Amino acid sequence: MTAAAHSSSLAGKTLFITGASRGIGLAIALRAARDGANVVIAAKTTQPNPKLPGTIFSAAEEIEAAGGRALPLSVDVRDEGQVREALEKTVQTFGGLDIVINNASAIALTNSQATDMKRFDLMHQINARGTFMVSKYAVPFLEKSANPHILMMSPPLDMKTKWFAGHTAYSMAKYGMSLVVLGLAGELRPKGIAVNALWPRTTIATSAIQNLLGGETLMRASRKPAILADAAHALFLKEARAFTGQFLIDDQFLWDQGVREFDHYRVDPASPLAPDFFVPESSIPPVSLGPK
Repeated sequence: MTAAAHSSSLAGKTLFITGASRGIGLAIALRAARDGANVVIAAKTTQPNPKLPGTIFSAAEEIEAAGGRALPLSVDVRDEGQVREALEKTVQTFGGLDIVINNASAIALTNSQATDMKRFDLMHQINARGTFMVSKYAVPFLEKSANPHILMMSPPLDMKTKWFAGHTAYSMAKYGMSLVVLGLAGELRPKGIAVNALWPRTTIATSAIQNLLGGETLMRASRKPAILADAAHALFLKEARAFTGQFLIDDQFLWDQGVREFDHYRVDPASPLAPDFFVPESSIPPVSLGPK
């Protein structure tokens, strides 16, 4: 495929998405599926859970209904053997690998005294180590792609006390993902593999928000996962050799791509939008976050 052919569609591209059984990962998968992409759902949920909608199998059904081809794989990103096997199965099934999205994440917004070490280890194993490991083992396959991308759903490296003080363990684990972006973007630039990070300016309406952080009120003050799906889609169409090492905020990146209408991403246009963690003060919203 020539560089010119990357311009408007992910048709025929193969995406490997961790944590894609629900939420942001699934939204990115469905956006790619509408183009006719192949999507690997690499996630742990194989049985329905009343608190967390979606399994790898229900996600696969949605992806195929949207026009894509799906491969549901039960993968714990902490398990080296499962990760390697899943990537090999991806290439056996679809003939290659073009895009890796490190979306799987664990969260606990607790201070040092309230964070037990088992939870600390879980967050670091999934967020930082899992991201490193999935990316590491994907590289030999991505090298063969015409326009290879690795994307971390992780924040800009804004080293401010306020982003750490209330939840040091979680922040370390999320920034760990972003440190992988920083390092691999430099390491893989000569190979033409783009490595970037994408982060939402506002909270995003997912089951994590519903269950963790204040339920319905915060859900209404959130944007839909579609904003991240559209931003990721626009990123994957970019020339990998020319666009790497970027820490993108969803609405600013979409604005830079010419998007001017953001209201349809709001869950409730009458609610002011709640800012997410980790967005640098220097990043000015391209549109008002106030109520409409």
